Amino acid sequence: MILNDTQIARLARQGMISPFTPKLVRQVAGRLALSYGLCSFGYDLRLSPKEFKIFRHVPGKVVDPKEFSPANLETVELHHDAHGHFFILPGRSYGLGVAIERMHLPDNVSALCVGKSTYARCGIIANVTPAEAGWHGHLTLEFSNSSAADCRVYAGEGIVQMVFFQGERCETSYSTRAGKYQKQSQCITLPCV
Repeated sequence: MILNDTQIARLARQGMISPFTPKLVRQVAGRLALSYGLCSFGYDLRLSPKEFKIFRHVPGKVVDPKEFSPANLETVELHHDAHGHFFILPGRSYGLGVAIERMHLPDNVSALCVGKSTYARCGIIANVTPAEAGWHGHLTLEFSNSSAADCRVYAGEGIVQMVFFQGERCETSYSTRAGKYQKQSQCITLPCV
């Protein structure tokens, strides 16, 4: 079953989401913000200002998911103006960020990370990624800029929505099988920049 706001809030108070924002926030310090916090059937996560990286072509380097090397990743500068803090995701590029919120999913709850329509209208596609039952840490977020134009990606504001599903407790959770992304920090690569 998909979890609603009441169920998500109850689990968050038990440690599923931290820090937890119990209402959808649309303004920060008197300025318009991309919404984050609890919504009807999900929770909008914020992008951490600590680190954002984009893939750059490095001649002779091939990205290999079995032997991932951060050599293809380039750190992007955090900018600031009257609209807030932001990274620039170049047109036709791919970037990685991290959620501010730390999640600790119970053994009977899994979640899917989906994009927000505000970014989709700009050509930014958030990869649909699962967070399995028993997983905990800061979620690494993946974005593709499908447009030719560079786009701002705001830090400290809503970036993706998590949709939570609850079922019977599983026999082998992500935690029990010691999945490789368990206990992720707020950094994409270590040590944190």
